[in-house]
Amino acid sequence: MAKLKTAFVCTQCGNDSPKWLGKCPVCGEWNSYIEETTGKSNSSNLPPELSNFNTLKSKPLLLKEIQTENEARMDMNDQEFNRVLGGGLVPGSLVLIGGEPGIGKSTLVLQTVLNLEKYKTLYVSGEESAKQLKLRAERLGIKNDNCFIVCETNLEQIFIHINNVKPDLVIVDSIQTVFTERIDSSPGSVSQVRESSALILKFAKETGTPTLLIGHINKEGNIAGPKILEHIVDTVLQFEGDQHYMYRILRNIKNRFGSASELGIYEMRPSGLREVNNPSELLLTQNNEDLSGIAIASAIEGVRPFLIETQSLTSSAAYGIPQRSATGFDIRRMNMLLAVLEKRAGFKLGQKDVFLNIAGGLRISDPAMDLSVISAILSSSLDVAIERDTCMCGEVGLSGEIRPVNRIEQRILEAEKLGFEKIIIPLNNLQGFNNSKVKIQIKQVRKVEEAFRELFG
Repeated sequence: MAKLKTAFVCTQCGNDSPKWLGKCPVCGEWNSYIEETTGKSNSSNLPPELSNFNTLKSKPLLLKEIQTENEARMDMNDQEFNRVLGGGLVPGSLVLIGGEPGIGKSTLVLQTVLNLEKYKTLYVSGEESAKQLKLRAERLGIKNDNCFIVCETNLEQIFIHINNVKPDLVIVDSIQTVFTERIDSSPGSVSQVRESSALILKFAKETGTPTLLIGHINKEGNIAGPKILEHIVDTVLQFEGDQHYMYRILRNIKNRFGSASELGIYEMRPSGLREVNNPSELLLTQNNEDLSGIAIASAIEGVRPFLIETQSLTSSAAYGIPQRSATGFDIRRMNMLLAVLEKRAGFKLGQKDVFLNIAGGLRISDPAMDLSVISAILSSSLDVAIERDTCMCGEVGLSGEIRPVNRIEQRILEAEKLGFEKIIIPLNNLQGFNNSKVKIQIKQVRKVEEAFRELFG
């Protein structure tokens, strides 16, 4: 019989202590210790359900002796999913998908699984019954005769089902509901999540079976459980969006097999999620009226260029202290840009409220957004509209200079494809680019004053 003991475990790094600590001595987090009842297993060996997967005998090899093969990635039949994964699902990889409750994580995974007709899949549900999953599949309108459903939370029983089915892809929904009998604590605890994910990782690597884990998030917006969960998996995806809007974003946080800055955009419909292959047309307001406070930026997230609308509103501070608010943009960077406008360009905005919004619910971190942000703010302050056929890109420095940005050719071609007639870019940013093959008018500027003269005359 395992001997039970009470310990306090850090939810961030997994460090345990015999007493509660206000600050973790390992990771430095405050108020991260929770009390758990744990027990040590009588044997350190793996459970018999997992021993069948132990087909790889490890031994040291020289680097030149290691044989590499270009294994084909699993096509998910979803361009957005494939893009975020780096071209498809790698055999033996462990992928973690997190998101807020009700955002559509299970719908996204189930819809993707049902589209994989040529692969045998096993969907392990620890939150919903088989009837609920059947109703969701009928609502999606997708039929698949090669998808197995099992409702189970015991990890040892899950491995038995995997042995019997021998699937090509395994989905666990969710990792916080799974528990192993080797640990005497409740499902979702730090020790259970850590041990269960470690065993699933061992199974995925030794058998070459790709596995998708769905994870909950806590009130801070981080994936629930120990931080080691995000470290051991190969890919971490965040499914986010506002439940009051139709758009959902699948963002790549970590990826060992591709770029870690990709994103996929979906539209939530009653019949499921629809891929948005051209987000530029959806992120731009279809409004021909001349409205002040709107500037179009040519941004890049990952490898995808798209045009996005930057909206701003400035007004006199009605309550004494000016307000600063930014949605989808770093508030500290916006404050820096406001200081540049006042110090280098001579526009007094210290006694005005400034509100900034990135259309579509996206959060953009591309430095090339700086020029569109200050242009939108100034347009609203002067109440002068920017021409709708003009877009821009450029990073703003502290001295008011417009700094060059990367991959300018893709930004220009995307703007031309969408019918824009003029684009404002940093000076000396066209090295190696033949601008004679494009019809769009290219204006190069060196400082913010030159950009404002191009926009407002």
